[in-house]
Amino acid sequence: MPADPEIFDSMLMGLAQQHEGGVQDLLDTIFSFLARKTDFYSGGDPGFAKKMILEKFNKHEAIALGVEKKKKLDQEEVDRKRKARIEKERLDVEAEAAATAAKENQQSGVVELTDEEAAKLEEELELEAKKKAGNQTVTHAGDGDKEESESKADAEDEEDKDDKGKIKPNAGNGCDLPNYRWTQTLSEIELRVPLVKYYPLKSNALVVDLKKRHLKVGVKNEAPVIDSELSHEIKLEESSWVIEDRKTILITMEKINKMEWWNRLILSDPEIATRKINPEPSKLSDLDGETRSMVEKMMYDQRQKEMGKPTSEEQKKQDMMKKFMESHPEMDFSNCKFN
Repeated sequence: MPADPEIFDSMLMGLAQQHEGGVQDLLDTIFSFLARKTDFYSGGDPGFAKKMILEKFNKHEAIALGVEKKKKLDQEEVDRKRKARIEKERLDVEAEAAATAAKENQQSGVVELTDEEAAKLEEELELEAKKKAGNQTVTHAGDGDKEESESKADAEDEEDKDDKGKIKPNAGNGCDLPNYRWTQTLSEIELRVPLVKYYPLKSNALVVDLKKRHLKVGVKNEAPVIDSELSHEIKLEESSWVIEDRKTILITMEKINKMEWWNRLILSDPEIATRKINPEPSKLSDLDGETRSMVEKMMYDQRQKEMGKPTSEEQKKQDMMKKFMESHPEMDFSNCKFN
């Protein structure tokens, strides 16, 4: 056997690609060649050829299974560490958000809502908004409609101008391209590269090179499907790839900046109109601690405004002024006006 086991790979790969029936047809061709052009079957003792084939088969089967087992164990370890890291980050964020929320609530007088209370408050705000809208009297309806139409038209013109030449996002807020398809959330990118021509895919025949700002994907000894700079940076330690349905490469890349939508996967891709992205709506119970606390505070302030009462910030200012007045009884505040 040659010192370099991959020295004939390109030649054998070309041979394999010409057999539409796969490995079964390829083996048939090889054994037919040995029978027609060599004394492989008749040149030794009876059963020697069969014994030789079984020895080589057992040898390489053990190697292949060992490699596959190691890959599986390595992937499981990567997944375990990733899940542990994500869980730790989630717990840290929740703990920090809870501490921040508790501090803000203590200062502003905002009480954190349970899921049931939050849902009830949302319903009340919607009913109040509908009631207020129903009681409003519209004056100069014609002029108002005209101004509204003109304003809407101007906004649409401005949007169309900004999005001119850009592609509408697909259902996954990404883009469907001839050789691959990508989708995204605010936290990660999913890329699918179908390689049906090479079915069934084997990991040792593929090239998947992930770097912080570069991506290369393809089949060994073939022109890569992707070999370009990414439009944004990714977290390498939280990114991974697998073979899906034995015919597609599925790559998951975690974003570093989780507060923006990507307008393209790689720099050579066409841009998508990120303003037309339509993320799925979230319930309060789905939000992280910090975001939920902020939303609840906004809902509280909105409710206070609807009832003609001070918001949390206004209440905080009033409390500060009250303490100041109590601390200085010698001062006369009777003629002072406070906003």
